[in-house]
Amino acid sequence: MITMTEATAAAEPLKRLSDEGVSIWLDDLSRERIASGNLAGLLATRHVVGVTTNPSIFQAAIGSGEGYEEQLADLAVRGVTVDEAVRMMTTADVRAAADVLRPVYDATGGRDGRVSIEVDPRLAHDTAATVAEARQLAWLVDRPNVMIKIPATRAGLPAITEVIAQGISVNVTLIFSLERYREVMDAYLAGLEKAKEKGLDLAAIHSVASFFVSRVDTEIDKRLTLLGTDQALALKGRAALANARLAYAAYEEVFASDRWLALSGARANRQRPLWASTGVKDPAYKDTLYVEDLVAPGTVNTMPEATLDATADHGRITGDTVTGGYAQARADLAAVERLGISYDEVVTRLEDEGVAKFEAAWQELLDAVTKSMNAKGVDGQ
Repeated sequence: MITMTEATAAAEPLKRLSDEGVSIWLDDLSRERIASGNLAGLLATRHVVGVTTNPSIFQAAIGSGEGYEEQLADLAVRGVTVDEAVRMMTTADVRAAADVLRPVYDATGGRDGRVSIEVDPRLAHDTAATVAEARQLAWLVDRPNVMIKIPATRAGLPAITEVIAQGISVNVTLIFSLERYREVMDAYLAGLEKAKEKGLDLAAIHSVASFFVSRVDTEIDKRLTLLGTDQALALKGRAALANARLAYAAYEEVFASDRWLALSGARANRQRPLWASTGVKDPAYKDTLYVEDLVAPGTVNTMPEATLDATADHGRITGDTVTGGYAQARADLAAVERLGISYDEVVTRLEDEGVAKFEAAWQELLDAVTKSMNAKGVDGQ
């Protein structure tokens, strides 16, 4: 068994990461993790100050059935639809996690201590339905430290503005391109401006923008490997970091603008960049790559537990590894383009695939819950 002293020593790189201004969030949640005290333990020994979820995470948690049997039986007896059953289970988990994280939320003035829950991914291309779902989820969770995740699709942008305008904190997800990221920041500022006009307290509204990292390398590296030249192979593992670093440059620019300063004077909060998809997909890369090389103040890094443990064990945090690398980042992306790999085509594909993957995971979850409810003698459809 690991003692508290050993756990604290092991997590020293995580403390250094936190000291550099990076908020460490866990990209995972399950009922068993909450009930066992594991989540509370990560807050105490791993400097975790937030939690993110997505349809794939809930599919893995609820699909296992562990900890959900009693609630599933109750829902089946009531004859609720499978959609409503899933909504009840996921919001219950997020509510419980929010209670665990509430002391962090209070201590940081709402900056951290957040738990994110995503709107039904099948609504990703429907603005009005996304807004309605966001309101419903915020009402069901009923905790001030919940964040509603809205995908950065074309239809998601106006939904972000409207949900922020209603005073609901938002985690914008599935951002891959620099252009779309700028549109996300614009949508956030527009929402704050509307909220200000309504007389809402801007200090109570928070947002993060989840910029996906590893999937960019996965897609571009595949194309570089197919080219097979020395020049192409030398660029492997560079595009994702370049993309994220230029996103941070855009963040610095937008949140120094006159438009932002007017909102800042009304006590608005910056929309922090959040590095998502930070688990390394290529075993040839160091398992802490997307943590060590994306250290910058005012960011969030949401990590799967394996990445969190790897960082705690052997991470090397050497200070800011983002702001000094803008010129090289631009050069790396330009070099990829010169090889005939279209940045625009890659990020569009990744957005489409991201939505499709979450829709597929959600359907798998619905199917698993339907099977379980039917086994209890009630048609969950």
